[in-house]
Amino acid sequence: MSQHAETPGEPASFEVIVICGPGGVGKGTVVAELLQRDNGLWLSRSWTTRDRRPGEAHDAYHFKTTDEFQAHIDRGGFLEWAPFLDYMQGSPLPDPPDGMDVVFEIDVQGAQQIKELFPDSLLIFLDAPSREIQQQRMVQRGDTPERIKQRLTKAEEELQRAQGMDFVHVINDDLAETVAEVLGIIDSHRQR
Repeated sequence: MSQHAETPGEPASFEVIVICGPGGVGKGTVVAELLQRDNGLWLSRSWTTRDRRPGEAHDAYHFKTTDEFQAHIDRGGFLEWAPFLDYMQGSPLPDPPDGMDVVFEIDVQGAQQIKELFPDSLLIFLDAPSREIQQQRMVQRGDTPERIKQRLTKAEEELQRAQGMDFVHVINDDLAETVAEVLGIIDSHRQR
């Protein structure tokens, strides 16, 4: 079960944007493009106890040991955290620079917790056009067959969990079109 830290009762001075979806749908790629094209977005870099994937950027996550992660939990340093397959992931309490909005790239379970803490947050659920394409993307990034099977099972669980939540659903078929669509959704959210 996801856990979250207590946050002050005052409203956030920034927009909270959550990008989530199953593994292999392109969340990281889409988020990287969003950050390049909108200088008003700041990424809350998640902590994880998993190993870095081959070719994965050193700053994709804060890679921590289980003991370091647990110590941060004990200090109340996470907005939300949860076990994921055989490792832990969590979002630290956000502290964006003035005038910037926070982007979280997390799973559905974490999105649920963030929505409880920030009711006006924007939730965007990215998905692949098909499970076959999602599987191809995981193969291309070097996931093992066993890991792919686990992640595809987890994908179905995330889709079920996302039902009934306040997500804007976006299919990531073409990167440029997906990024343009998500930027439009973010702009509309900021103008409300």
